[in-house]
Amino acid sequence: MAGADPKRTSWPELVGIPATPAVMRINHDRPELVVEVLPLGIKLDTGFNPKRVRVFYDPRDSAGLVSKIPVVG
Repeated sequence: MAGADPKRTSWPELVGIPATPAVMRINHDRPELVVEVLPLGIKLDTGFNPKRVRVFYDPRDSAGLVSKIPVVG
C-alpha cells in the first residue's frame, strides 16, 4: 500500500472489495476525511462536502462489497 496522498479524490480500485478494508484504505490515504458507509439507493441530501467520502455497498449482497467508486464530496 502506498503512502498517504493528500490530493487523492477517488478510489476506483475499491469497487468490488468489502466496505471495511475500503474505509481503511481511504482513511490511510486521506485521514482528514470523514468516511460514510451507506447502502446503495438510500435517499441522501445533495450537496458537495470536501471533507466527506461516501462508500456505497449493495444491501442485497451479504458480503457488503463496495458498489460505486468512492469519491470526495
